[in-house]
Amino acid sequence: MSQNTNPGAVLRGAVDLSALRNRPQPPAPGAPAAAVPGAGPAGTGLVRDATDETFGEVLELSRTVPVVIDLWAEWCGPCKQLSPILESVVVELAGRLVLVKVDVDANPQLAQAFRAQSIPLVVALVAGQPVPLFTGAVPEQQVREVFAQLLQVAAQNGVTGTLPIADDQPAVDGTPEEPEPPLPPLHAAAFAAIEAGDYDAAIVAYEQALAENPRDQDARAGLGQVRLLRRVTGLDLETARAAAAAAPLEVSAQFSAADLDIAGGHVEDAFGRLLDLFAALPVDERAPVRERLLELFGLIGDDDPRVVRARGRLASLLF
Repeated sequence: MSQNTNPGAVLRGAVDLSALRNRPQPPAPGAPAAAVPGAGPAGTGLVRDATDETFGEVLELSRTVPVVIDLWAEWCGPCKQLSPILESVVVELAGRLVLVKVDVDANPQLAQAFRAQSIPLVVALVAGQPVPLFTGAVPEQQVREVFAQLLQVAAQNGVTGTLPIADDQPAVDGTPEEPEPPLPPLHAAAFAAIEAGDYDAAIVAYEQALAENPRDQDARAGLGQVRLLRRVTGLDLETARAAAAAAPLEVSAQFSAADLDIAGGHVEDAFGRLLDLFAALPVDERAPVRERLLELFGLIGDDDPRVVRARGRLASLLF
């Protein structure tokens, strides 16, 4: 996060939220036409969702309490690793921060406003002004450190409110939230390892879970996500892309660039890169590329239209 103590200057001119500031808000069920800030579709808890239409409420809320924005998508594996960490740390801070989740696929105006070229992207709002935090999945300790710095910046700008917490806070649809069932022991061990940044230990835990139950789809998905996280840790996107451009038939260089594309949400770019590589290689050298493609297909999801298209091209190259 920037150390600038004036968050209004951090991204001024780079992120334009003005079009979302005064957007009319639909009233909450049973509420008068002028909805109360914070009580509409964005929800009333420490963790809430926001859309292109409801983001004006979030901007107003940020004048009272710092708001952390988590830009994510359903297909994004690193997003699913990071979101529980963000939620846990925000809840521990007991109302001093609010977490707002934005699905970039469903809310293109917000994605464009925040220039979300890679996700997960985490930014903050302090008094209506954006403050950059970080991009990509990071360990829990780093999240804690960044949030501590954010609270200091907010205090220096007079934003020191605390959101009240209700013990029996309802879900967005008005029904009480049911407690989530505890994770199986190996899954819990994997999550703990991920939060500690120990991806090797997380992989071992997920592999053991699959050895015990080969049909454990959650473990299979988690294993693919953690393997991706381990591969992209320490890689630089521009360096990797330059190396891939300089060596179009070097498998390791293309793998690194494709992994970073997937982690950053550029799914079609990653698939196109690997399919082009597959087509260019001699038949007896294609197997590793096919295996990597199948792994990434599983990570994104077999029903995703981008996977369906890529599978079709792969099939045409095979036969």
